[in-house]
Amino acid sequence: MPDMPAFPLNADNEAKPERLLEPSAAPIRASTRGPIALILTVVGVLSRLLPHPPNFAPVDSVSLFAGARLSAWQAYLVPLAIMTITDPILALYYGVHPFTRWQLFTYSSLLICVWIGRRVRSTQSYWRIGTAAVACSVVFFAITNFGVWATSSQFSATSAGLFQCYVFALPFYKWTLASDLFYTAVLFSLHAWLSRLAAARRLPITA
Repeated sequence: MPDMPAFPLNADNEAKPERLLEPSAAPIRASTRGPIALILTVVGVLSRLLPHPPNFAPVDSVSLFAGARLSAWQAYLVPLAIMTITDPILALYYGVHPFTRWQLFTYSSLLICVWIGRRVRSTQSYWRIGTAAVACSVVFFAITNFGVWATSSQFSATSAGLFQCYVFALPFYKWTLASDLFYTAVLFSLHAWLSRLAAARRLPITA
């Protein structure tokens, strides 16, 4: 089932500016958070319904993007709301229960990804956003696989069993990391481009 854990059952006036995703773009202000960011967030989460390799899903990066480019209440609410809508659809397709205890760990990891996104909401720096994406992949890996260990009988309920769970999960982490870096680059670049396009054409919307 998509979106599984990595073990299957992202003062000086002359100071130099940050490196930007868009060379001519200014730092992100509150007024730039609007319909474009919201649409990209919704489309991003819905894209998890499309066929994709295991663990190559956009949910971590969408949560990061939402935290960085949506208002606070939208950032936390929209990704989770769409997840709760799409999870039963995927569960029906794969023949599993739509909501389980393990999903509490998944949703918790996504909320932390939103929180990480709030830390980079005023920047377009390649390095800061990329580092945030890596952090999200680590958070998802650590929390969801802890959930696998805590909610299933596949591993012994000991520290050794938890360690074994993480070891078994390591081969799948590369897909989580790759998807988080890829979708983060796509979402933030699209938002920067569409925002500049809207501004250039003087469309009556904010990004």
